[in-house]
Amino acid sequence: MNTVDARGFSCPEPLIMTRAALEKGLPLVVMVDSMTPVNNITRFATNAGYKVACKNIGEDFELTITK
Repeated sequence: MNTVDARGFSCPEPLIMTRAALEKGLPLVVMVDSMTPVNNITRFATNAGYKVACKNIGEDFELTITK
């Protein structure tokens, strides 16, 4: 499973990191620390035909992207 730790990065960097990691395969787990990248990554992935599951891990968010 691929993992991207985008915590501490400002948008659009988490989205850019996610797009690059998607080329390496699925499933992909993306860790972020605010709702802005959650919304941006979810919108991008959904529009590209992926499924996204989000769960809170303390103050962070874990997005799991699958086909």
